Amino acid sequence: MKRHFTDLDLNRSIGNLLRLGVMISVVVSLFGFIKLFLEGFKMPKNYESLENRGGNILHDFWISLGKFEGMAIIQLGILILIFTPLMRIIFALIGYLKEKDYTYVVVSLIVLGIMVFSFMMGFAH
Repeated sequence: MKRHFTDLDLNRSIGNLLRLGVMISVVVSLFGFIKLFLEGFKMPKNYESLENRGGNILHDFWISLGKFEGMAIIQLGILILIFTPLMRIIFALIGYLKEKDYTYVVVSLIVLGIMVFSFMMGFAH
C-alpha cells in the first residue's frame, strides 16, 4: 500500500533539513576556526590586505580549500549556512510537486529565481 505524502511530512522534512544544514555549518566552521588557530593566524594591521584585488574569488576559494586552509574551511561553513535556505526552497518545491499543489510550485520557483539571481549578482563586478 502506497503511503500518501502529507503537509505534516513536508514540514517535518523541511525542519529536519534546516536543522541539519545549521548543524553541519556550525561543525565545519568550528573545525575551520580550530584549524585557523593551529595555523597561527593573526589579524593583519593593514585591513586593505584583506581585499581581493581583481582575482577570481571562487577560484581562490577552491584553491585554498584544496590546501585545507582554516580560512577556506570557515568560508565553506558559511556557504553551507547560506545555501541551507536555498535547499529548503528546492526541497519544498519537490514536495509541492508531489502534492500537485501548482500554486506553491509557481511561488517556490519565483522565490528560487530571485534567490539565485541575487546570489549571482553578488559575484558580478
